[in-house]
Amino acid sequence: MLTQRAKQVDRRPMTGLESIYLWNILKGMMITLSHLFKKKATIQYPEQKRTFSKVFRGLQVLNRDAEGRENCTACGLCAVACPAEAITMEAAERLSGEEHLYREEKYAVKYEINMLRCIFCGFCEDACPKDAIYLSQTFAPANYGRKGFIYKKEDLLIPHPIEQPEAYKKALGEKVVKADG
Repeated sequence: MLTQRAKQVDRRPMTGLESIYLWNILKGMMITLSHLFKKKATIQYPEQKRTFSKVFRGLQVLNRDAEGRENCTACGLCAVACPAEAITMEAAERLSGEEHLYREEKYAVKYEINMLRCIFCGFCEDACPKDAIYLSQTFAPANYGRKGFIYKKEDLLIPHPIEQPEAYKKALGEKVVKADG
């Protein structure tokens, strides 16, 4: 006995009231009735939004720089680091005249994340040397088909900071505070 919390088992025979389990049923009903008067844990989802912790890892976002160019260089480190093998990509060379679209010589032509496989571990964010991908404060919405859970590059790209500044700041979320401070 390491804890000294052992209790001796009561082995006396049950009384008539105990044998019909009425007292236990009444105790259970009292617990149920007490919960009617407590604060509800349920939120009314569309009207109320749930607050998440600061370290919540939600949907992935492909980042852009301040000029609107994509940060991703299609190095593939995020795909290699992903334990669920949810990320697939194809690289291409930047052509002349595309300097305003991509920061580096290489960029991702195809970038897909299969959200049915993703475990939101954050390894892709940690592996990226260019800060091109991060996990946002948004959770994955429900969908009816499997194809709706495969997010393509267009779905993951953050809004353009010059063309859509308000949507860009909203998509950055907590990253705005980190970038300014």
